[in-house]
Amino acid sequence: MGILYYLLVIISLISLWKIFEKAGVEGWKALIPFYNLWVFAEIVGQPGWLGLLAILAIFIPVIGILIYFAIIFYLNYLLAQGFGKDVLYAIGLTLLPFIFLPILAFGDDTFDPDRIKEKKKLNP
Repeated sequence: MGILYYLLVIISLISLWKIFEKAGVEGWKALIPFYNLWVFAEIVGQPGWLGLLAILAIFIPVIGILIYFAIIFYLNYLLAQGFGKDVLYAIGLTLLPFIFLPILAFGDDTFDPDRIKEKKKLNP
């Protein structure tokens, strides 16, 4: 069971590396914990602190996990839009990232930030 977990983590990290490169960001930034969420948020046109807020939300008892998943879903939804995908794909990215990230990373889809409809909406 442990080997399967590590295999899925490695697949997800390699896929995230490729997605960062498709978005025009150095792929190594996907490997650094916390910083990768900051960069991920910026890729989809949101402030970097939103990615860190997702991590901090986990430490709030009971409701924190809901806040975490809401933020991650929102960022995944914007990423899906950037690749020309819909909300169902964003749900897949959120719940089954080890399946949907490689599809984005190694497929023929290209990332276009102009496809994102809610770009910079959270910036004051």
